[in-house]
Amino acid sequence: MQTPPVPPVPPEMPQIPPIGPIITGEDIMGIVLFSMAGLAVMVWLIARGPIGHAIGEVIKRWLGGARHEPGELQELNTRLDAMQHQLAELAERQDFTERMLAQVRRDKALPGGSDVAG
Repeated sequence: MQTPPVPPVPPEMPQIPPIGPIITGEDIMGIVLFSMAGLAVMVWLIARGPIGHAIGEVIKRWLGGARHEPGELQELNTRLDAMQHQLAELAERQDFTERMLAQVRRDKALPGGSDVAG
């Protein structure tokens, strides 16, 4: 009976020295904290600018509607009253014009006949 051949033993791999610096867990934690601080500063800068104010206005409307200043509401009420007054005047003028047209048609109608313009 023959003994199985012994596989050749690979030569031991030589240790390769690291090319760059070795990064430890403390280094990674420092990088993460520095990145988070930078991100917080960027978010703060954006929030303080016009984009942040616009986003804030949208959130205000979602949460409780836009709050108006008392002077702004007074101005809107004044403008609404003026528009209602103008609309009432236009309605009166239309009534007057319709009555005048009806009177002209009545005056021009032939006696004993019906209105031709009909």
